[in-house]
Amino acid sequence: MENITFSPTLFILDCLNTSEPWEQRSFITAVLFLIYLVTLVGNALVILVIMLDHQLQSPMYFYIGILACIDLTCSTNIIPRMLSAVLFDRVVPKIACFAQLYTLHHLEVMQTFLLTFMAYDRYVAVVNPLRYPSIITNRTVAASFVLSNILGFIAVIPFVLLASGLHFCRTNVVPYCMCDHATMVRIACVDYITYLIPGSTVCALFLLFPLGTIIFSYSKIVQAVLKISSKEGRRKTFSTCLTHLMVVGIFYIPLFIAYVLPSTGTTAEDYNVIAIIPCIIPPMFNPVIYSFRNKEIKKGIIKLVCKRKIVPESNKH
Repeated sequence: MENITFSPTLFILDCLNTSEPWEQRSFITAVLFLIYLVTLVGNALVILVIMLDHQLQSPMYFYIGILACIDLTCSTNIIPRMLSAVLFDRVVPKIACFAQLYTLHHLEVMQTFLLTFMAYDRYVAVVNPLRYPSIITNRTVAASFVLSNILGFIAVIPFVLLASGLHFCRTNVVPYCMCDHATMVRIACVDYITYLIPGSTVCALFLLFPLGTIIFSYSKIVQAVLKISSKEGRRKTFSTCLTHLMVVGIFYIPLFIAYVLPSTGTTAEDYNVIAIIPCIIPPMFNPVIYSFRNKEIKKGIIKLVCKRKIVPESNKH
């Protein structure tokens, strides 16, 4: 008997089993809400500080501000829909599902290249500091932002168009908490392992090429730093670069796992967790890392939050 295919106008996100007790749902809801709150407040503070503090309106901090905007958008694209699926309405219109799919993957590609541009920024600052003001300008940041968006569109739109044309013969229930390319392929009438191999290959290339550029940049940075005679100068430079490397690691490791493992036949339960982590954890930790490890941003946030207390004290001197 042949399978009857159909093209659904809506999907149902099945984040949790219906048999899960309410206490577990409440715990998951609280965790998601806390993650989103920290992400929202942290990234909003970073963006506001960079916008309001003229001393921070330089290329390096503009890159950090763009990263904060990406993190905020990515988290907002995922968590509110997850909360709705866990607590209230699990139904998602097809257009909303594919809008989430496109936004998710576009931001991922965009961030891989943004982190590469940030590594190049640090490379020029350390290896060729005299030429830094002429090479890395606000126009350079704007151009890299536009280029990252273009590359994101070129990389993602073919997979969105292919996924939107899939037919379904079993169900329109998505056994995960979000709509992504691997999810749509898994529930479609196709051999998903074979279908996902090209997608995982392309994604791996978009991960590995920027990552290779980042590693090359930092290998040159390390060589240059080791030549600095001042111990304090080496410490300060390494501290700045370590902050960026922490952000790179938090982004790349879970994302690479999320895109490589689907081709190996990962179970639905494992993939649900693997796919969600790179979408919600890095956006939460990035502003925390920059706030604690970057003195200028830390001072700016303290000044923004405690402005009334700091201004009178400064006027006394």
